[in-house]
Parts: sequence; C-alpha cells; structure tokens
Amino acid sequence: MKAMILKGISSMEREPEPLVPAEMPVPEPGPGEVLIRVKTCGVCHTELDEIEGRTPPPSFPVIPGHQVVGTVAALGPGTGRLQVGERVGVGWIHWACGRCDACQSGHENLCPSFRATGRDVDGGYGEYMRVPEAFAHPIPQIFSDAEAAPLLCAGAIGWRSLQLADPGDGRNLGLTGFGASAHLVLKLVRHRFPGTRVFVFARSERERAFARELGAVWSGATEEGPPEKLQAVIDTTPAWRPVLEALRHLVPGGRLIINAIRKEERDKEALLALDYPTQLWMEKEIKSVANVTRRDIQEFLEAAAEIPIRPEVVEYPLVEANRALAELRAGKIRGAKVLRVA
Repeated sequence: MKAMILKGISSMEREPEPLVPAEMPVPEPGPGEVLIRVKTCGVCHTELDEIEGRTPPPSFPVIPGHQVVGTVAALGPGTGRLQVGERVGVGWIHWACGRCDACQSGHENLCPSFRATGRDVDGGYGEYMRVPEAFAHPIPQIFSDAEAAPLLCAGAIGWRSLQLADPGDGRNLGLTGFGASAHLVLKLVRHRFPGTRVFVFARSERERAFARELGAVWSGATEEGPPEKLQAVIDTTPAWRPVLEALRHLVPGGRLIINAIRKEERDKEALLALDYPTQLWMEKEIKSVANVTRRDIQEFLEAAAEIPIRPEVVEYPLVEANRALAELRAGKIRGAKVLRVA
C-alpha cells in the first residue's frame, strides 16, 4: 500500500516536507481488530506536534493521521459487530485498557495506557490501517467521506470542549483560534444554544470574516478586547499568548477551556507576563481537554447528523500531505483540511 510516513522528529521551518512517500505491506487484522481501506483522513495540528516533537511518537517510522474514514476490508478473529464493506471512522482514541479506574469511571480519555491513532500506532495517511473493532465508529450516511473526517477529531474534541465550557444558552462564549474545531463548535452552538452569543479571536482577517459569515456576533484579533465580557472561552490555538488574552476577557467566575494537546515553546515567555489581578483573580477557572472518549465521538456524530452540521473542507491528494500541513502551520485555514487517500 501507499503511505506518507514520518521517519523522525524534525522542524518544518528547516524541513518543509517531513513526510515521505513509501510502499508498505498491507497490515493484517489481529484478534478483535478490523482492517480499514482508507478513503479520507483529516489533517490536524496534532500532526505538527508529532513532527516537531511536542508529542513524539514512541517509535519510527510511523504513519500519522487520526481522522480516518474508510470501509471495513477484512475482519480479524473474534469480531462481529461490523461487516465487510461497512463505512466506519477512527478518531484519536485507538485503544484504552477498559480496566483502570479512569476507564471504569467513564474517563477512558485519561487511561494511563491510552494509545493514540497515528502516533502510538499507524494511522490514516495510508491506504489501509487496522484498529480494534470496538474503536471504529459507523458513519451516518448523510455525510460524504470528506465531510465525515473532521467530525472524528475536530468535531469530537470541540464537543468535549463545549461540555466542559458549559456556557449555557443566552450567555457569551469566546472562541480563540478559528480552525477546524472552532468552526464546528460555532455551527453546533448556533443550533443547540441559539441565544448564546459567540465572539471569535483569530489572527487573520480571512478567519475573522469566515467566523462572521458563520454567525459570530463579533470577531477580532487575539489582542483586541471584545465589546462584552465572556462567561467561557475555548482556546484552540498552539500558542500561549491567546491564553493570557482570553483570561483577561472572562467575567468573574468565568472558565477557560484549553483545547490543545501541546503548546508551542516559541512564546512561552508570555507566561511571565501573567497579571494576577486582571487574568486570574475573581475565581476564574482554567481546564484542559485531554484526548477524547468513544462516547464523545459517538455523541457528536449523532448530533452532527441530526442538525446537520456540515464542515467546510479543503481536499488534497495523499501525496500533498506536506503541503496541507505547511498551509495549516502558516495559518492558511478555512474550515478543515482533508486528504483524499482512495
């Protein structure tokens, strides 16, 4: 099979094409696993974190990609929930033990043995991948392959972020950064909480205009002050500076949800500028989002199909994965980027 592989940690500033094309054997599904013929795979900032060493894979080479849509090509021993030919999706959660306290309490995203698709095991930047059957999700027919891909991570992690933010209808919600996840959160909020006013902070006027197009009541640059204070803010950026700015805009008792697996080091000195009276005092809260559960993915797919939420997508052929990642890193964003694999 054809795949784009990562051979080791690198800097995209010095090496703009870190993924290399390769021919690899088609994997065979083991006990409890299914083999998926990949149709599409979403492109996520977490791939940049893997490439640049902020959340490094445990071994190389590895096939990245964790927003995978395809059809079941083969069944391993002990399977039976899915059928050959069925369309399924795979998100960031590839496996959790099911036995630890976190798993038993419904928080498998916090499992100490958590395995991530496309980091700890090969993912969807290739024509085939295998996954435990219990971690593959049937895709609602309403979505095309390209539309479904970002729902599996950008959508699911946005869903989890919104639950943690708990803005409530009729309150003010801020979104810092306006890429794949944030644009889906905005679509979701407009349908689920029609009285909630959404304020968007983004680095480019193109992103800010896109946010207004989708229904944001206000959009501005990261350092701009919104016309009203916010009950909650969801941060989806890779940087520290937006975190400090978001804290400044919260009401007393407001909550900041950081939806990022890692933060880049380049502006870490911004933390030294933290001003306690304006940014942390008055019982403001900060909470991070850690991974997703299968339930997050299932619930968001159901909600997205019911509304329906259709993500804005830009497609690239698999061989142009490096270009998609470079444009994502440069902030050339409108919705979600998706690789067309098959």
